[in-house]
Order: sequence, then structure tokens, then C-alpha cells
Amino acid sequence: MTSPTDIGAALQQDGDAGGTTEPFGLGSSPLRSDALPKALGIYPYAADLWAEGLLWGAVLRSPHPHARILGIDTSAALALPGVHAVVTAADLPAGPDGLPDGAPSGPIVADRPVLAAGVVRHHGEPVAAVAADHPDTARLAVGLITVDYEPLEAVTDPEQAFTAPPLHPDGNLFRHLPLRTGDPEAAGEVVVEGLYQVGRQDPAPLGAEAGLAVPRPDGGVELHLSSTDPHGDRDRTAACLGLEPDRVRLVVTGVPGATADREDPSFQVTLALLALRTGRPVKMTLTREESFHTHTSRHPALLRYRHHADAEGRLVKVEAQILLDGGAYADVSAEALAAATAFSVGPYNCPNVFVDAWAVRTNNPPAGRMRGEGALQACFAYESQLDQLAARVGVDPVEIRRRNVMATGDPLPTGQAVTCPAPVGALLEAVAGEPLPALPVDDPDAEWLLPGGPGGAGDPAAVRRGIGYALGMVHMLGAEGEDEVATATVRVSGDHATVICAAVDAGQGFATLARQIVQSVLGVSEVYIAPADSDQSVAGPSARGRHTWVSGGAIERAALMVRHQLLQPIAANFGMSAELLQIADGKITSYDGVLGMPVAEALEGKELWATAQCRPHPTEPLDEAGHGDAFVSIAFCAMRAVVDVDIELGAVRVVEMTVAQDVGRALNPRQIEDRIEAGVAQGVGLALLEDLRTEGGLLANPSLTGYRLPTALDTPEIRVAALLEERDVVAPFGAKAVSAVPAVTAPAAVAAAVRAATGLPVGRLPIRPEDAVTG
Repeated sequence: MTSPTDIGAALQQDGDAGGTTEPFGLGSSPLRSDALPKALGIYPYAADLWAEGLLWGAVLRSPHPHARILGIDTSAALALPGVHAVVTAADLPAGPDGLPDGAPSGPIVADRPVLAAGVVRHHGEPVAAVAADHPDTARLAVGLITVDYEPLEAVTDPEQAFTAPPLHPDGNLFRHLPLRTGDPEAAGEVVVEGLYQVGRQDPAPLGAEAGLAVPRPDGGVELHLSSTDPHGDRDRTAACLGLEPDRVRLVVTGVPGATADREDPSFQVTLALLALRTGRPVKMTLTREESFHTHTSRHPALLRYRHHADAEGRLVKVEAQILLDGGAYADVSAEALAAATAFSVGPYNCPNVFVDAWAVRTNNPPAGRMRGEGALQACFAYESQLDQLAARVGVDPVEIRRRNVMATGDPLPTGQAVTCPAPVGALLEAVAGEPLPALPVDDPDAEWLLPGGPGGAGDPAAVRRGIGYALGMVHMLGAEGEDEVATATVRVSGDHATVICAAVDAGQGFATLARQIVQSVLGVSEVYIAPADSDQSVAGPSARGRHTWVSGGAIERAALMVRHQLLQPIAANFGMSAELLQIADGKITSYDGVLGMPVAEALEGKELWATAQCRPHPTEPLDEAGHGDAFVSIAFCAMRAVVDVDIELGAVRVVEMTVAQDVGRALNPRQIEDRIEAGVAQGVGLALLEDLRTEGGLLANPSLTGYRLPTALDTPEIRVAALLEERDVVAPFGAKAVSAVPAVTAPAAVAAAVRAATGLPVGRLPIRPEDAVTG
């Protein structure tokens, strides 16, 4: 059997090491180091972990969206043979008032109990946990725990949260953000209004959410998890358990891809608590239904918009009300609201903007971080408004956008100048100029391409084609004063290098990029990426493209310091400055070509290392008028969607998505295109399929049969029309994040195309069949 440490080492040896005969360094597209083991099914994930003396954990979850806990009887569970521990909120450290409060935690606001204490606030909230010698025994024991609930009225409509009794001591309002820019009396000759709704999209990670906790001799605990933020998760776990952070170690193990946080704090803290209570390793693997209950999802949103424009369609004023349903606990609702508010107009110029935005608490499942949180919801609304405006003014959708797009130097409604490259107009022209796909009705052998497929119930004569456009934007890194910093160490010994950095590769290919950075700077082909864990220096969470910028920047700086150590004595021997030497193609050469030697020869017998940090320029919170320099940088995307709609059945087939994206610099072109395709597929899923429904606060479809994800057959042809490389001068390498902005833009583009095909307003995501039926 394999120990946790052995698995982690094997993962990195198989996935993140090495020499390569493939393209070398930045700008090339080497094969991802974990691609083959994942394709072969031999990549070790957290669900594969095992340890000697292993116990299995299981969690009891609330069947109610809102209820008071009157009592918990665990005696029957404890009496079951094979059960080693049962824990509740009473087993966690008491709060400041001396009462058990469930050790609340959270990424920003500590309001979410590890185990419910006195009150449950959403369906599936953890109430108790069991450790037993077999997973079936653990689940059977969970069923023997008796909880006496007093059901309470559930607040499931976010508009009711303003007047409902407080659901939490912190109240029902997470944040109210007003934005006031320009003249409130300004008005346009043309006015369009709309009400828009975005449903609950779940990250639905295909890999099982699992982990292993191992007690340590010093009274601490070691966690092996597919974490995307090892230091944040370690610190929150330690705080909830009343331990010093150095007595909790978190080892990142086999992240199977993540477009959001992998686990909520209750999972990892409960796992650690069971290990500490039993003195034995405890493993937990969630079922698919539990997974839907455990992690956070995208914020459902209600958006009311009014656009004012002059007779030619140029924006005069935008008014909006934005309401985000944050669910039972705060998580990152304040961050999502800031993005929705700041990007409420989109990548367009408008001198007068008046927005009121709220994020509220309900008894719905908690919402949290997911690609483009806040920005996606706003994008759907403002792009729908632009389509309305184009129809009213009498111009096509491309022209209305062309007349309003922002450029570098233009201000956001928050007053912040967009100093990074903002080639929005060029992106729009790139997608508009691409040829359109052929119509399937022109090919008698292409009947399967029609909505419904061959032999479907629909009539091909009822199929209409629609073309829609959308422009999207997202911010990169943390916002509103959040400190972003990463530390990395680069060691070179002989002909190979090692990178030590706690940045987690959550599927975005960072390990491959890190290797390319070192290869480019040092000319060493053999590069090993050490496993990430919380004993290393902080690198921060895998979110908002921060690792490309911050962690990649730290790796580059450390590699440059090692490069100087290598070149300085060589230059001194030849009486020149080290700056006159360059490394390329594995060789060190002088500016005049006189000196030349292989890097491997220069490194022979040497061991060099350096540690460096990268910290972007600071930002500031938005003030009471919604103003401030809140963002480090912004990425932009343009998209064209082509759809075929059966207007009698409401069946929609996305034929093609054409993308032009602002990438700053293409560090790995193939990887960039892969990330764009993944983001588009996720956006198409929200546009047409993905909707985690609740009925009275209860999850109605927590399974992969009830929650519909796009398959390969649902994913359209994705054409990358342009990767515009205007380098951001303040970013390491000049590169921008690429994953989030396609996911933000795609739903709006698909909705625009369905709107064009049907002539219907399409004010809701996902688009239901009844939303696309014209008669």
C-alpha cells in the first residue's frame, strides 16, 4: 500500500518533473507534465490515499434549510461496533462567550460554523460526524444519530431578506455598495430597461472531494487534501481547532481540477477533529450528493437595468440595481458584489453611472468563489441591454458596441483609470471579421447537426439561426486592498533545477509554466517542481490568475538571482559585466560572440539557490460612493456565438463560439487555448443547462443526472480568432489571466444569439426550452 507522503512524491515525480525534448521555455507549448498519467487513469488523487490504521469519516447533514437544534443523541451511534468517535459542535473549542458556537470560519468573515451549533441555516449543513473502521459502518452510524429539530421559516427569496428576521447574529445584509458617478439628472433620447436573472451554477468538480487527516505526536495534525489554498486552509483549520498554525500541516495531494474552492472549512476541520479525537488517521470521501451540499456555488442574481443613450446609441447614463443571493454564509459575497458593481457597465464608456448593489443572506446553499464571480452576472445584464439598445437605435449589435467600447486610459465607473492594455475594439473586430459556419440544412447528410439530432421530433423548417456578440471583463488578483504576495525558491544543482513554491496547480497548468520560466531564465531543461504544502512560504490561493502573475513573478525573480550568481564569476574572469552575457538554447554566450559554453558545463559541481517575493502594486477599498482604485489589472474578451434554435420545441444547439482574447503575452499558446476552451464550455453550460435548483431551500437536483453538465456533444466548435499580445508593463512577463473571462462572456453571447434567432427577450440564465419557443 502507498502512504500519503509516498503518493504525494509519486504524483510530483510522475507529473511535475523534468527534462524534456519538447519545445523549451516561455512562448513554447510543451505537453503538460500531468497529461499522460491523468489520461491513463494512474494519476493519484486525494481519494486514493491510504494510511496504516485508517478510519473512515462520515457526516450527518441537516434535512432542513432552517431549524433550531433542540438536542442531539449520539448514544446509538457510539454503541455501534466499529465506531471510534462521534463529534458535534460541543467538541469544538468554545467561542469568546464560553458557549459552543461551532468554531465559525470563512475566507473573509468568520460566520460559518464547522458543525451547526444551535441552528442550521441551509439544507445539508454539517451537524455531526463519525469515525469508524469501515465506510459503511461510518454511514450507518450517522443514520443512528438522532437530532431533535424545530423547523423554522426559511427565507429563500433574496428580496425578502431585507425585511425578514435576522437569520444570523450578523444580520441578513452582507454588503450594500452604492456607485455614484456623474450627473443624476442626465438623460438620453433613447431609454431601454430590462430585468435579468441568473441561476445557481455549481462548479461540479468531477473528481471526488476527499482527504486524509493524520494525528502528529506533538498533538497537531497533518492534512492531505486537494486544497487550492494550503496556507489559508491551514490557518482556518488551526483557528477552528484552537491550535497554533505550526501544529497543522497541509499537504496538497492530487488536485483533480478546480474552478472554485475545492472544500469548505467544515470538511477539513471535521476531518482533523476526528483524527485528533481518535488518535488515528481518518479518511473521508464525499458522495456526489454530499459534494453538492458541501462546496459553494455561483451567486444567483437579480439585476434591473436602465440604459440611456443619445440618438446614435452612445451611452449617456446607466442605472442599475443588483441583488446577489449569498446563501446562508458570507464567504466571498463582498468581493463578488464589488466586481458586479465596478463592471456593471462592462467595457464601455458611460459618463453617468448610478448603481445600488446588495449581497444578502438567505437559507439557500452558500454561494462563493467561482470563475468571474460578480462579473459574469453583470455581463449577462449589460450585454442584453446593448442588444436592446441596438434594436431601438436601428443598428446592428456590432456597431452599437463599436460606438461605446473603452480603450486604454478610459475610466471605470469607479473612477479608476484602466492603465493596462484594453484592446476592446480590436477584440470586437477580430470576432466580427471571422467567416460564419455553414448552415446544416444546406447539407442533406448533416441532419444530426440540427437541434434534436437525427429522427428528432422537430421539423427542420422550424430551425432558425442566430448570431450574438458579447464583450466581457474580469479583474485579476485580489481587490480592494487585499494583499497579494508569493514567495518562491529556485535551487540549481548540476544540470537540474528545483522550484519550491506553495502555488497549487489546480488544473490551470501552473507547474508546466513554472518549469518554462526556469528554463527560459537559466537554460536548464531538467526542472523539478516540489510538492506544495503549508511548510513552504505563502503563495496564496489559486484564483483570479494570481499564480501566473504573483507566483510566476516570484519564480522569475528567484531564477534571475540564481542566474546572476552563475554569470557573475564567469563575467569577472573575462573582465566584463554579467549583463553582457546571455543564456539561450542551453548556452552562455557573450554579447560579442567571443565567449560560449554550455550551461551544464558552467554549473558542473555547483549548487546555487535564491528565494524571492513578488507583490503587485497595492489597491484600495471602494468608498461610500463606490469610487477607488480597487483592481490591479483587468482582462478583456470578445465573443461571437452562432446557434440553431428549434422555435417550436425550444431546443438550442450552439454551433460555434468565436473568441478573441486579450492575453498580454502568450507564455504557453496551447495551454492558453485549452483554458479558453474550458472557460467557453463552462459558460455554455450556464447558458443552456446548469441550474442547481432549490425548492423551499432544499436542493432539488444534487446529482449528475439531475444537474446537467455539458458533455463533448454539447460543446460547440470553439474558434480562437485572436490572442492579442499587448503586454501589461506592470505584470511579470506582461501576461494576463485567461481562464475566467471566457466563462464570463460566453453565457451573454449565447443568450444574444438565441435572442437573435427567436426575437424573444431572453432575460434568464440558463435558457429554458420555454424561453426559446415563439409560438
